Amino acid sequence: MVLTLSVFLACAGVALGSLPPVHRTPARQPYGAQPTHRAGYCDPTTPPTCAYGSDVSFCLEDPEYPEYDIKGAIEADKLFAKKYADVADQSADDLVDHVTKYQEEAFDYSYYTGVSTGYSPYDVTHWTGPEGYICPSDVAYARPRRARNVEGKWRVIVNNVHYYTQTARLETCLFPQAACRALAPCYKSHCTQKYVYHRMLSYDPCDPYKGLFIDIYKLPSACSCHVAPPPPSYA
Repeated sequence: MVLTLSVFLACAGVALGSLPPVHRTPARQPYGAQPTHRAGYCDPTTPPTCAYGSDVSFCLEDPEYPEYDIKGAIEADKLFAKKYADVADQSADDLVDHVTKYQEEAFDYSYYTGVSTGYSPYDVTHWTGPEGYICPSDVAYARPRRARNVEGKWRVIVNNVHYYTQTARLETCLFPQAACRALAPCYKSHCTQKYVYHRMLSYDPCDPYKGLFIDIYKLPSACSCHVAPPPPSYA
């Protein structure tokens, strides 16, 4: 009996060993190849590659944007539809009184240097030039992909993923602290940068388990002319 059982088991082992190996096809990833997360400490205050070597607080382009992770977070968030909102089509037609989209896009400040280029403080660059704002600025209706929040921590912004966008009007002074054009030097004027706080749907790459959340960012909104107060009179 023992001999018969031993022979049976030996034959079964040979038969199983002769079967061809089973090749399993890996499950197809829904959003392409899954990224490999690097282990180690993640400092959210460290500027990302898109902002490295500059003093900007946001990135409009991001070569390391974690699109796979953002898509996964959107799919997993049952409240995403209640958190998300955007007006994708923005222009001066909607946000600037008495200035059209085509007017704003045509503003040209290439002639302006921000300082007098001649012997006189009343240099011609202060008085001439085409239509535009009194303080030359760069205007962009942009969709930031990464930004530094009000706590100094860098976050990923949900933007251009599937069809979801978050658009903001960003206006940055071309010549901060320079004299306002068309004003005489006696006014002691200068162009000053203004900011607004934006609430945006965000993702923390240092803590992906937090999912998607609303965070606050300080972004450039306008370049305004400030006129200094007159000196005190002792008469």
